[in-house]
This record gives sequence, C-alpha cells and structure tokens, in this order.
Amino acid sequence: MSATDTAPAAATTTPRRYTRPEVLSPAGDWECVRAAVENGADAVYFGLERFNARMRAKNFTQADLPALMEFLHRRGVRGYVTFNTLVFTNELPDAEQFLRAIISAGVDAAIVQDIGICRLIRRLSPDFPIHGSTQMTVTNTAGVNFARDLDAQLIVLARENSIAEIEKIQAAQAVSGQPPLPLEVFVHGALCVAYSGQCLTSESLGGRSANRGECAQACRMPYDLYSDGEKVDLGDRRYLLSPQDLAGLDVLADLVRAGVSSLKIEGRLKAPEYVASITRIYRQTLDKVMAQLNSPIDASGSDGGAVPPPRSETPATPTDRYELQMAFSRGQYTGWFRGIHNQELAHGRFGTKRGVFLGEVTRVSDEAVTLRPQAPLKPGDGIVFDAGNPEVREQGGRIYQVDTRDGQATLRFGHGDIDFRRVRTGQLLWKTNDPALDKQVRQTFEGEKIRFQRPLHFEAHGRAGQPLTLIATDDEGHSAKLDSQLPLEPAQNQPLTTEKLTDQLGRLGGTPFKLGRLENHLEGAAMLPVSELNRLRRDLATEVERLRALPKRWTLTPPSSGLSTLSSQLSTNSPTAAAPELILVVRTLAQLDAALTCPGVTTLYCEFENPKNYREAVTRFRTWQSLHSSPLTIPSSIWVAPPRVTKPGEEWILNQVRSCEADGYLVRNHDHLAFFAADRKRGDFSLNVANPLTAEYFISRYGLERVTASYDLNIVQLESLLAAAPAPWFDLTIHQHMPMFHMEHCVFCAFLSSGKDYHDCGRPCEKHEVRLKDRTGAEFPLKADAGCRNTVYNNRAQTGAEYLDRLLALGARSFRVEFVNESADEVTRTITQYQRLLRREISGADLWRELKLLNQLGVTRGQMETTPRFINKKQ
Repeated sequence: MSATDTAPAAATTTPRRYTRPEVLSPAGDWECVRAAVENGADAVYFGLERFNARMRAKNFTQADLPALMEFLHRRGVRGYVTFNTLVFTNELPDAEQFLRAIISAGVDAAIVQDIGICRLIRRLSPDFPIHGSTQMTVTNTAGVNFARDLDAQLIVLARENSIAEIEKIQAAQAVSGQPPLPLEVFVHGALCVAYSGQCLTSESLGGRSANRGECAQACRMPYDLYSDGEKVDLGDRRYLLSPQDLAGLDVLADLVRAGVSSLKIEGRLKAPEYVASITRIYRQTLDKVMAQLNSPIDASGSDGGAVPPPRSETPATPTDRYELQMAFSRGQYTGWFRGIHNQELAHGRFGTKRGVFLGEVTRVSDEAVTLRPQAPLKPGDGIVFDAGNPEVREQGGRIYQVDTRDGQATLRFGHGDIDFRRVRTGQLLWKTNDPALDKQVRQTFEGEKIRFQRPLHFEAHGRAGQPLTLIATDDEGHSAKLDSQLPLEPAQNQPLTTEKLTDQLGRLGGTPFKLGRLENHLEGAAMLPVSELNRLRRDLATEVERLRALPKRWTLTPPSSGLSTLSSQLSTNSPTAAAPELILVVRTLAQLDAALTCPGVTTLYCEFENPKNYREAVTRFRTWQSLHSSPLTIPSSIWVAPPRVTKPGEEWILNQVRSCEADGYLVRNHDHLAFFAADRKRGDFSLNVANPLTAEYFISRYGLERVTASYDLNIVQLESLLAAAPAPWFDLTIHQHMPMFHMEHCVFCAFLSSGKDYHDCGRPCEKHEVRLKDRTGAEFPLKADAGCRNTVYNNRAQTGAEYLDRLLALGARSFRVEFVNESADEVTRTITQYQRLLRREISGADLWRELKLLNQLGVTRGQMETTPRFINKKQ
C-alpha cells in the first residue's frame, strides 16, 4: 500500500434526529388560554367575533388582540386566529379591516379556508403567515401544492388521512425540489363524520352552514337504516353517523416519524378543564416520545453501524387515559390514523358525552344498584345509566355512598335523585364527572401564578479584573446581554463553577423561565458577589420577557393596496344576448336516456357511483348525436365528475374517469386541478366559490371555463357575487337534492356487513338502495362513490325557480338541474317544467306549485331563500 493509500472507513450510520412538533391547543376564552399556557401548549388557536368556524364559542374581539398576544408572547406561546369560514362578496371590506387588525396586533398566523381571503392576506402583507385550514379539504400532495401556490406557510390536513397517506405526502414533498410545506393534523377531540369544508347538512336542513361556523351537529342525532325499503334491525345502534372521539395518543411516535409539524387539539367549545387536561397529557407524553426517539444509541451493529432506535410505544399511563376520558369522551379511537375500520369508528350506541365505563348493573334494590366496577368510583362522582336509548332523558346523579364487598360495589344516591322505576339490570353505568379531578385540574391554571416555564439559556464570559458578561437566550431567538457592575475577582475559596452558576441562575421562580443550557466560558477561577449575580439573572429575565412581549412587526400595505387592487382585476359584466341554458346533472344511465329525449337539452353532467359506467354514458351520448341531426335535439357536450375527494394511491380512479373521453370534466378538488390540467374543465360546488376573488383565482390560474357558485349563498349573496364578477363565470344550481354529509365513513360497510373496508365488506352499496331516516320521519338517500366515500342527500328537492328573473337580469345564463334517485318519468317531467320556465311559459311560483305536486318527497326553496331557517342544536 502506498503512502497515499488509506484503509476504507467503517460504514457508519448517523441516527436521525426527529423534530419536535408543536402542541396546539384550543382557546374559546381567556380562562381556556390560561389553561392551555399553564399546561404546556406551544401555541393556541382562537376565534374573533366574526369569520370563524365556531361561532357558538365565546370568542375574542379585535379589542382583545393586543393584550392577548402580549400575554401569549410573554409566555413563549404562539397565537393563531381562526379565519376559517367562507366569506361572501359583501363581507370582503369588513374582512379586510379584520385582517388589518389581526396583522397589526402581531398575531402569529391566520388559519384560513377561503381562497379569496388567502389572496387578500397576501395583498395586505407579503410576510404574514397563512395556515390553510382543514376546511380546505386537503387530502393529498396536489392539495399541499395548491396551498403552497397560495403562499401558505402550513396546511392542516383532513382528519381522514391515515399515517401511511401522510408519509406518502411527505415523500412526494421530499422529491419535489421545493421546500416542504409543514403539515398539521388533529390529534384529539370531536371527530366530524363529514369532510371539513364538504358538509352541507346544516345548510341544507336549516340554513346554518358549517362553512360559516354554525354547524348544528346533525351527525350526533339518531337515525334508522332502511335497505330496499325495509328497516334494518340494528339493536340499540342508532347513532350511525356519530364517530367516537379522536384520541391520537397511541400514534404520537408515528406522527413524529412522519414529520408532522403541529399536533392540534380540537375543542374551542370545551371548558377550560378539558383544555388543561388534554394539553398537559399530550405535552407530557410528547416529551417522553421525543426523549425515546432521540435517545443516544450505545449499541452498534455487527457491521459497525449504529443500531436504529426501536419503534416506541407511547408511554401513556392508565391515569392519563382515565383523565382523557373524564375530560370528554363519546368513546375514544385513533380515527383514520391507522387506516379505515368502519366497524370501530362509530359504535352507534350514543352520540353524547359518556366518560369512563364503570360496569354493568347486576342488581337493583332499595334505591341502590350493584355492579362489578371496571374503574375507580367514590362518593361525589357523577354517573349516568345507559339504557341504550340516549335520546330519551337518561337517569343519572351523584353517588352518595359506596359499599364494596367481594369485588362488587353497591352504590346509593340522594333520595329522589334517581327514578329507579327506569333502572334495570343489564344497563351500563358511566362516570361522567369526577369533582376531585376537576379540582386538581383547575389548580393547574387558576389565578395569576406562573406554573409552566420555558427554557432560558445562559452563556457566561469573563475573567478576573473584567466584568462578568451574561447572555440570555430563549428558544424563540430573543436574546439579551448584560455586564456586571462589579469586576470579577480572583477566587480564593468559592469560584464561579458551572455548578454554582447553575444554582444561582436556575432560581427563576415567578418568571416564565426555567434554566435551560448553561455554557460557562469563564477563564480561570473568578468570583462575583451572589447579589450581583442575582441582579443580572433578574434583569436578563425581565429584558427577554420584554422583548417577547413586543408585537411582531409584519409588513402591512397601505389601504389603497388591499381589496381595491384585487377587485380592479375583475372584468365588469357586459350585457349578453346568449340564451339561458339548462345543465342537467344525472346520476344513472336511465336518467341520462331520459334527458337525451328532452328537446333543447345542450349540456349533460354525469356523476355516477361507478366511474366504469362513464364509458357507456359517453357511448350512448355519441350514438344519440349521430342519430339526430336537428340542432334542437342534439346535446352539444357531456361532462363527467370524478369522486369529490381523492387520496394518495387513487390515481387509478382518475385514469378510469378520463378513459371515457368525455367532452370535459367537473373539477371537484385539488387533485383534479392537476390531473385534468390539459382538459376542458369546470369547477363544481365543492370548490366553495363564495366570492369573486376565489372565482377569479380558479378561472385565471387553473383555466376553468366556469365555476359553480357555493351552495352556502342565499339569493342576496348570490346577486352580490354576480354583480361583482362576470356572470358567465358561474353555473348556478336552481334545482337539486342538496348533498349533505360527504364522508370517509361507509355506512354500508359498517351496518350492512361485518367487514372493515372495501376489501371484505362484500360491496353492499352495489346491491341495495339505502336510506337514513331521522327523528322527524324524513328519509335521506345514501350513495357510495368509487372511493367508497358516502354521501347523504336531502330527500326534498330544492328549487330556486322563483329567483330566475333576478338572476337572468344580472347576466346569469347557466342553470343546473340535478337529479338523484328520480325515475326516467320524473326526470322528463322536471326538465319539461324548467324548460317552460326558461321560455317564460310559466312563472317561478307556478313551477314551485307544480313541482310540489310532481315530487313525492316535496320541494323546498332551499338555501337561496333569505328567511332564517333553523334545526335543533345538539342535545
């Protein structure tokens, strides 16, 4: 071997260091803010009095913002404002003022749903952070890229994404050549059964849109299941659309491995005790997970390489799990994180808070019950008897006495508290309240005492004859430096060792800090009076806290550079002589055949449960065109709709859709925008176009020919939209069965099979016509798509016929008429009536009356009417 040769180095592997995600807690009011901060939240999210998706929360006001942000920043906590609703055209000026106040107050980010608002924020400030809300329905890499193009700094993924899908999204980001966009996921709390941003149930039934923060929680109500007209016997399972609450404690390590940046806790309507408990448990468990994942590795492999750390289970304790359930629980489950399991997601027995399961009643006697307890119980605990019929007022109260013998407990209650005529053996008992735990939890945040401290790092420099220089830095990058007023002296007996500095600088009680790293760079043995060292520590802590409290200085453009400049990009309406057009949306081949026989039909949209049928539909359409030569009888184009939601690995569905070679495609999500980029395309209602800024973005940026106006708009709001942007941009739906719940949860699989997903369910969706019946007797059609996602449709057709003249006067010319389960005859009759309306042969009021006679399930004026409509709130 020559002198220049070297032996090959042994292969080594450097273990990956995992980045700690933030713990993000909800805050509905000041008490919840303190509960979150004192229990370790890294950030909180909160709403203002408008434009947030939890309008029933107490919320904050613009006037609260300066004090709130100062408090949060002093404690090293970030604050995000939820601006996560659709914004209507006439609200845009107010929205601009709200955003200016938010940016000026130094808020750390806004959580945004509306595409137009994202554009407005970036026009107001080039650097203020935008977090894309889960209401954007981002489920795949295309959605992440869409958010990045809007210049978002983070995106909240849909709750329906599994960890495997998150990993696929991250892998695609890693090879994209662009900086990865941080991802946030919900890890705990109430789990919506419908995709956020795609639930129109409250709007459909009562005019209270979930996209406007007014969800009435119809998913938590009981339903009966009817298959082929017959009621399905499900025993006591009636809460078919009410998932168990999300509890991601057991998958925290996997989420960290997947590179998730933020762990979000749901609950802006919850009490401060809930916020305190859930925040503390997730904070402490995450601390343990990070310690395990990033622990030093002492062993080495036989090849000399480092051994990767073992996969770690979340070290949650039974006490933690008990407290999670007592905070709030409808049952707790990992949701979709581990994939789809329809049998486990929604147990169907109740949709209300239960808490901790105590056991089954084995004896009822002398105003007492006996059971074999499955969890601790004591006098004062609140309980409820579960008779399997929670919509009827349940029996419950506080335990007065507990007698334990031979593993069984006999419980007694206050006289008259329980109606024992309604208590039976076999009923289940749940603990709903633990006063002792509540007291313990409140002690973690009540009052002004600082309990949770964050690291303050120190560096010490100097030598005898010079001042001691101390530098203090927090984890947010705030730094302060002070010199001692006295010089260091040569140490005779007690030099400033690292141990002594640690002892004195660590005395940070009463401040938001605890001692973090200490770097001792003193040269030689030197000393300083303890009083001077203490002064330096106090003054540095005060200065760093002062620096923290300063509002963040985001760039803010002058008023002339905001909404007015964006609005000027919109072309004005010009009169059009084009004839109005009916666009027919059909969902079966029989409806397609019926529509083809109606003279004057020009455009057809198809949405089939099985996209394999699109080839047949296009073939029938082309055949009809070839056999009929009259322009009055030949439809000019056929468009098809891919599933409303697509996730990683479902590209085969889109390929199948495109293979039909339709004239164009209905774009319904971010994936479609990318996949059908080179095709003719129009935007469907699921894009949530509620204002002209959003409409213009989709049309100019993505080349959509038209977009469908949001179903959240009533007639006045729709008129404002048409007045602010070219009316030919829009399809307007004037007849439909409103799609209500759109969900990953498959009711067919869960309650008509024993399978967990499409692999083993036997596909009952292909064999049965299924409806859900609510407490009022209304039966709602249920459909499944190619991705096994379910949609529940309103049973009553909605019509905007009475507003047609007003819409025509504003230049609107494209009107959608949609069908769901209608027969061929019903399709023909309905089309005929709307064609007569367009020819001015009947009025909108006439059509309304005739449709009420034609439609066996009735007709409503739907979301277009301006009269407030309400449905029952959650019980």
